[in-house]
Amino acid sequence: MLVTLSESNKNRLLSHIKNWRAYYDITKPKVVALLVLTALVGMSLSVPGALPWQVLIPAMLGIGLLSSAAAAINHIVDKNIDTVMGRTHNRPLPEGKITTQSAITFAVSLAVMGFALLYGLVNPLTAYLTLSGLVGYSFIYTLYLKRATPQNITIGGLAGAIPPLLGWTAMTNEVSGNALLLVLIIFTWTPPHFWALAIHRKDEYAKVNIPMLPVTHGVEFTKTQILLYTVLLFVVSLLPYLVGMSDILYLVSACILNTIFFAYAWQLKFHAKADTAMATFKFSIVHLMLLFIALLADHYLMAIS
Repeated sequence: MLVTLSESNKNRLLSHIKNWRAYYDITKPKVVALLVLTALVGMSLSVPGALPWQVLIPAMLGIGLLSSAAAAINHIVDKNIDTVMGRTHNRPLPEGKITTQSAITFAVSLAVMGFALLYGLVNPLTAYLTLSGLVGYSFIYTLYLKRATPQNITIGGLAGAIPPLLGWTAMTNEVSGNALLLVLIIFTWTPPHFWALAIHRKDEYAKVNIPMLPVTHGVEFTKTQILLYTVLLFVVSLLPYLVGMSDILYLVSACILNTIFFAYAWQLKFHAKADTAMATFKFSIVHLMLLFIALLADHYLMAIS
């Protein structure tokens, strides 16, 4: 009897752990971590000295929670197409690890907690801007644009580009032109980043009738767009240096990172191999992360000097 009870408790515990992992996975933690990093850079560049922890902690938590809620809603809305696509068929909802109703409750809870933190402990401007990002990504992009136009990621990318602005407003309670420059960098980075993945998954998007650019306009056209966008990104990434937001460390880092990104895009256009599109996609993530780390490091080096 004791052995049976012990085994039952073990199975129940394993079930709870499994469910916890499923809830964690639908928040897209790696994506959210990158968003929060860019928000932190926005916070740091908005003030000359150290960040006040009384604002820093609730701002990071609030932005992270609302971003996680947006990711969870994306999983809910895309459940049917995720079931068909090879890249996403093993996500928690298609596999039945958690129910749609449970996921909705979870997403709403995260959103309410995140908004309350930002509104009560940071400022209403940041709370409403972050909520607008959730609405833009989860509903305008995922529900409508993704299924309506091949420019879905170009237009919808604005929702994913605003974290630096959120970080800036969290500290200053105002929208600044410099903060919008940081938004512009991510906005310009998003199409070549996502279109590289879309080329790799072209057949899967076609199968579920999602009009990604490689599906509607062809792979070669998409490769050209990626190449052109990396050139535009190179120019846009110079703006923080040109307006005096950053110094030589960032300038050198931006030039190196954008040159490498351009080289990937060039190879994808003219000398592509089977794995070039996916390699370009993976590097684009490293590119954005290192670019914003360079902004952060440069900012504090400028403060010391």
